[in-house]
Amino acid sequence: MLPGERVRAGVTVKRGDGFAGEVDAVLSASPERVAPPCAHAAECGGCALQHWRLDAYLGWKSALLEAALRRAGYTTQIAPIVATPPRTRRRIDLAARREGSVLRLGLHAPRSRDIVDLHDCHVLHPTLAALLPPLRRTLLTLTALRREADIVCNLLDTGPDLLLRTDAEPTAPDRARLATFAAGHGIRRIMWARGDGPPETAVLTAPPTIRFAGSDVTPPPGAFLQASAEGERAIVAAVLAGLPEKLAPRARIADLYAGCGTLTFALAARARVAAYEGDAAALGALRAAVNAAQLAGRIEPVPRDLVRQPLSAKELAAFAAVVLDPPHAGAAVQIAQIAASNIARVIYVSCNPAALSRDASVLRGAGSALVAATPIDQFLWSARLESVCVFARQT
Repeated sequence: MLPGERVRAGVTVKRGDGFAGEVDAVLSASPERVAPPCAHAAECGGCALQHWRLDAYLGWKSALLEAALRRAGYTTQIAPIVATPPRTRRRIDLAARREGSVLRLGLHAPRSRDIVDLHDCHVLHPTLAALLPPLRRTLLTLTALRREADIVCNLLDTGPDLLLRTDAEPTAPDRARLATFAAGHGIRRIMWARGDGPPETAVLTAPPTIRFAGSDVTPPPGAFLQASAEGERAIVAAVLAGLPEKLAPRARIADLYAGCGTLTFALAARARVAAYEGDAAALGALRAAVNAAQLAGRIEPVPRDLVRQPLSAKELAAFAAVVLDPPHAGAAVQIAQIAASNIARVIYVSCNPAALSRDASVLRGAGSALVAATPIDQFLWSARLESVCVFARQT
């Protein structure tokens, strides 16, 4: 339902201190209600807000960031929201289920294990959307898929990159079918794993790569990427704009939760970078790319679990700025050390306004001012919001 609407709803499940429900009928519709563009909108769990007029929806998204910062004690006006266009998402986690002679391939329905069999997707990049029908046909032929499978599809600069998790071992004919599928659709790599086990190579014709600020990176299978290239560009631009205008010739930046280097290589154009990452595969990909680009003197990849071993306030004293892009849960342990340090500039990339609010409150308590906040809607038609917030120590 939308603000101001009257609906008839039924309670479905208890959730926390309240209850979740489903709308049975809209009794009085909002003027902001529109027809969803996607035929799967009513059943798919991927998009929840396609029925909201775009301007009103984007205003609500901006308000999410404003409210999060207000709860943290900040009232600085935020920048205009950066909207991501439809059909630009370059990552999707698909579920597959064999049902007799039919294979369902798509996303789960809301609060359900049921799979919505996708035949179109208004957020997905056309290259990945076009892959759905042939992927469905190929999976149906695999004996390695007895009942269920999961497929992570990333769109890299060299084409689709797949991680396939099935419930049985692939046979030699299975591998041949995957190789034929890959060759027909410009796929350099398909990795396979049984259940949650470690991936192994099913198909590899050349290293799959994505370019970050002019450097090619071969990410690990199923690697985290920003949801769209457009969203990534907006994040990088906001981060670079948030750095101090003048950095000393030997200034260093701490890049926390660096992943494969989404921000690292762009930051290295401004200063030397120490890139901290706890995931060994992501760090290995970053290190290999740094060496290939001959940037070892400019970028230092450092293994570090920032939850178990956050950078201390003393260690942070060596940096002119800290950039952090933590997971959905935020950076509670690390932010306490940042607040205790004398670091002059903190740039926080967030995908969770609630976690951002909690961590920003800690920075405010330590005397940091909010100097910029940019909302970025790269999770189109969902309740999720990306943002970049810049904090400066008050002197």
